[in-house]
Amino acid sequence: MHIVIIGNGISGVTCARHIRKLSDHQITIISSETEYFFSRTALMYIYMGHMRFKDTQPYEPWFWEKNRIDLKRDHVIDVDTSSKTLKLKSGKNLDYDKLVLALGSASNKFGWPGQDLKGVGGLYSFQDLEQMETFSPGLKRAVIVGGGLIGIEMAEMFHSRHIPVTFLVREKSYWDMVLPSEESEMINHTIVHHGIDLRLETELKEIVDDGKGAACAVVTNKGERIECGYVGLTAGVHPNIGFVKDNASIETQKGILVNEFLQTSADDVYAIGDCAQMRNPEEGRRPVEAVWYTGRMTGETAAYNICGQSVSYDPGIWFNSAKFLDIEYQTYGTVLAKPPDHHKSLVWQHPKEDILVRIVYDDNDKSAIGFNLFGIRFRHEVCEKWIKDKTPIDDVLEHLSLANFDPEFYPSYEHEIITQYNQQNGKQLSNKSKRSWDAVFSFLNT
Repeated sequence: MHIVIIGNGISGVTCARHIRKLSDHQITIISSETEYFFSRTALMYIYMGHMRFKDTQPYEPWFWEKNRIDLKRDHVIDVDTSSKTLKLKSGKNLDYDKLVLALGSASNKFGWPGQDLKGVGGLYSFQDLEQMETFSPGLKRAVIVGGGLIGIEMAEMFHSRHIPVTFLVREKSYWDMVLPSEESEMINHTIVHHGIDLRLETELKEIVDDGKGAACAVVTNKGERIECGYVGLTAGVHPNIGFVKDNASIETQKGILVNEFLQTSADDVYAIGDCAQMRNPEEGRRPVEAVWYTGRMTGETAAYNICGQSVSYDPGIWFNSAKFLDIEYQTYGTVLAKPPDHHKSLVWQHPKEDILVRIVYDDNDKSAIGFNLFGIRFRHEVCEKWIKDKTPIDDVLEHLSLANFDPEFYPSYEHEIITQYNQQNGKQLSNKSKRSWDAVFSFLNT
């Protein structure tokens, strides 16, 4: 059986690896972006000089031949699901028995005048990085549009080369549709503290042409003109499903619709990663989730189903992580910017440093349902177990040391967090667990 995977990102490559573990099927991966799989989340570190491009490739070139995974550098322009044939940009056709669509995302554009000029781009593909490199020498200012994770990454990239950055965020506070007010306000201060020109409640109206087909300035909704030589469009991403959007046999909405086994409406065609849209997502989960770990999980799940082992996709407890300039961020479970009344939070913030811990619990049964961590690390397995087990907030706090993942000699703040909770709730809780791997191992195995 010949299995063709379109896309060599984390979802497509994970799918190929697990198909190889499970079978002896012929596997072909097609990509027009790069020859080899690389870590997309590391693009910023290449630009900042922390890594070389080859350092972002998890597998050596010999890996693919050894594991009998054929790599084809080409671009698919059409798929005929009735004849099971792919039409390639090179003019060739490729037949398949089973097809996996791992098409990833594309940067959002909202019809701004000038959005297709030279010196305008997102931060998703390797080609986006190459364009940033092309325009960086001599660049006097960059303007970033969009207040999400990609936007702050791009702002940090330019800032690392001492290129002035203006950051346009249409909301009242950075990423306030996702972050609660305390977290959002902390990031506002961090952005400004690093010397980035943050413009809240400011939208892009137009990108100005320099007369030669390149960006030279932006005009905002407030009528201000900001001179710049590069415009970063980072107002989110959408499933990259252009070439299948009009395919009658593959049903789409925002993404490619799939069932719990990641099967599309077309026979023997699967969709995984950023481009897949769950027909019936689990409660509290979005139909499309464009994050690294769900891409990996969908890739593995599809591999089992392709190889005849029926496995439903289970995304588990929501998790994400990021870095806001010098602040590390983790989130587990349910933490909403605008929570319902029965979602209560314990929020502890360091008086001088950018460190914050939020523990969300359900006021009905007092069970922990979510964590936000800024400037401090908690153990993934411990937080996940507390949420899965519906652990009462009091028990979480009494054993909070089990979650602390920071190195041994880093400061710990369990005492301060518990003290604040006691004062607010008339409790007398104390920390009952030791900060040791033996204690963590024992807890995880109960």
